[in-house]
Amino acid sequence: MGISTGLNYAYYPGCAAKQIQKEADWSARAISKQLGIQLNDMPRATCCGAGNVQEHDLAAGLALNARIFSEAEEMGMDIVTICNTCLQTFTYANHRFQHEPELLADINKVLVKAGVRPYQGTIDVKHLTWVLVDEIGVEKLKSHIKNPLNDLKVAPFYGCHAMRPNEIFQGRGGTVNGPKYLETLIATMGGQSVDYYGKDKCCGFHYMLAHEKEFLSMSGGHSLEAKNAGADVMVSPCTLCDFALGAYQSRSEKALGQKIGLPEMNIAQLVGVAFGLDDKTLGMSRLHQDPTPAFRAHNIRA
Repeated sequence: MGISTGLNYAYYPGCAAKQIQKEADWSARAISKQLGIQLNDMPRATCCGAGNVQEHDLAAGLALNARIFSEAEEMGMDIVTICNTCLQTFTYANHRFQHEPELLADINKVLVKAGVRPYQGTIDVKHLTWVLVDEIGVEKLKSHIKNPLNDLKVAPFYGCHAMRPNEIFQGRGGTVNGPKYLETLIATMGGQSVDYYGKDKCCGFHYMLAHEKEFLSMSGGHSLEAKNAGADVMVSPCTLCDFALGAYQSRSEKALGQKIGLPEMNIAQLVGVAFGLDDKTLGMSRLHQDPTPAFRAHNIRA
């Protein structure tokens, strides 16, 4: 069990982590517990809107986000999420609220009419990987390793929603202008990062239903590129990227006419493996590609 570090967050896993990617939520909670990070549930929180609500009705989307921010503010905590899309949606809304006081005043009128506490614009929104690297730190992470990755070749897949637009994120999560969070975590756990062109590109998730052929080409193309670059496994900090790259890999193989066979998992799961947490806790049985052979080839307990 972890010892409290004084890091308390309002935890917003996002919709995907509550249903289709439960293993990402389980793993995030498990490694946070080990590290003494307190993830406090937000019982009144709803979907962030994922950009879809905002596209249809921007004012409604902003009000939706302000309501969630108000709950976290009432808890006296910043928000931590494990979904890149939630991160981008929240960061965009919060940036506007903190730089456009008239907009925030208008949105707060909507909240008050709905019986919700007005948002004062005081919280920050962070991804769990940022907390691990920036606030826990490499040395403390290393002290929890019981099952090092032994040079396992890991392809980091950032996706796009944790980095863009640049003027909103200001380099916080990127791979060009900002810290390389995934590479840092992979190296800290004893693995080797595999570099490839598509690691910071879109997974294609939003094309999934509207343009399936293009989606399968995008998601499968990234995985195949990483595999050809020597990756044993692929990791992402985003539940929607996990779904696009993992659950749809077999269909991408058919569309591309090539075998990919690259296990994909959430970064929290890989950290959990290095921490020596058991498969059930990490939800490894829910993965669509079995990473066990790759782990065993590197003498990693699986």
